[in-house]
Amino acid sequence: MKDKALQQYARSRVEELPGAGLVHPFGPDWDVFKVREKVFMLMTDITGEPIVIVKADPEDAKALRAQYEDITPGYHMNKQHWITLRPGGTLQKDLVDDLVTESYRLVVENLPHAKRPVDPGTFGRSEQ
Repeated sequence: MKDKALQQYARSRVEELPGAGLVHPFGPDWDVFKVREKVFMLMTDITGEPIVIVKADPEDAKALRAQYEDITPGYHMNKQHWITLRPGGTLQKDLVDDLVTESYRLVVENLPHAKRPVDPGTFGRSEQ
């Protein structure tokens, strides 16, 4: 996966997620994606490459970083709960879709029940 394809895959997945929206609280260089005012994904090129930053379960994050050289600790985020996806060729579209969906789900499950746009216990898991 080269150049902007990683960000295009991530952006396409976000467009399918109920209640997700794009904001620019840190200026035009950062695309910040939120669900009900909570961040679940960020994208930027300020590192010199187009990266995607998503939330992950700490144990999953550790395993992903060990398995994929293009997954590193979250850039400018909590290194235990966030991971950075880098374009390099090892990340397939299906994995990017799954990681974006899981990040969204992790954020939704911490929202009050009345604000949840989906059931985080089942959303995104029926295809697996």
